[in-house]
This record gives sequence, C-alpha cells and structure tokens, in this order.
Amino acid sequence: MAGDDKLMRTSNVTQQGITLIELMIVVVIFGLLASVAYPSYQNHVLRSHRTAATGCLLELSQFMERTYTQNMRYNPEDFVLPQLQCRQETSDRFEYSSEQAQRTYTLTATAIGVQINDTACASLGMNQAGTKLVGGRDDVVAVKHCW
Repeated sequence: MAGDDKLMRTSNVTQQGITLIELMIVVVIFGLLASVAYPSYQNHVLRSHRTAATGCLLELSQFMERTYTQNMRYNPEDFVLPQLQCRQETSDRFEYSSEQAQRTYTLTATAIGVQINDTACASLGMNQAGTKLVGGRDDVVAVKHCW
C-alpha cells in the first residue's frame, strides 16, 4: 500500500515549461513579424531624414532671401552657405550645395551614406521661385513623393 501511494503522488505531477516545438513556433512567428516590420522601419527612417533635409532647404532658402534683401543679389562677394544647425544635424546623410547668380539660385541636398538607399529622392532642391526639385527637375509626381 505504501508503494502504491508513492506511485500515485508522482503520477499527479504536472509538466511545467514548453516543448521544443512550441519554442520553434514562437521563433517562426517572431521571424515573420520582424521580416515585415524591419523594412517598414527602415523606410520610415529614410523618410524622416528626407523631411529634415527638406526643412533645411527651406531654412537655407530663407537665408538666401535675406542675402538678396541686404545685397540686392544672391551672389555677393565671398558668399558661403551658413553652417546652420539643420545642416550639422543631417550632415551624415546629406550634403548641401548652392549655385547662385545675381538674380537666381538653386539649393541642393544630395543624399550620402545610408540615405543613398532612398534612390528616388537622392537629390532634393529648391530655387529662387520656391520651386521644389527632385533630381534637378520639377516633376510634379516626384516632388509630391519626395517633399
């Protein structure tokens, strides 16, 4: 009787933990979620940095207009684009340049580093008329997508 009682107690013990198959199912589900979420996250990061660059172009455009107001031309002697904070914050992803004449200018933000993966919007620009440019052109569809 004592031996039977001992067998009864050990057979009532419930299993704790998870099986290998359950663990593998969780790993597969996590992998599927990550394969969908990670590219979406990367696109979001590219878009957010692109938005920062377009904001910086707008700020540089305001600087160009102040220059014109003070000098009656966009290209005074010894003209250099200022090192605005927005340029410093995006310097690892964009290079900024300008081409200016007496009455016209074009500002350009060119993608560098990781931002090159944003191929459709690798070159953003703006001119004295406020026209937004993508790849040096004012293509309405591209501007709508990139700006």
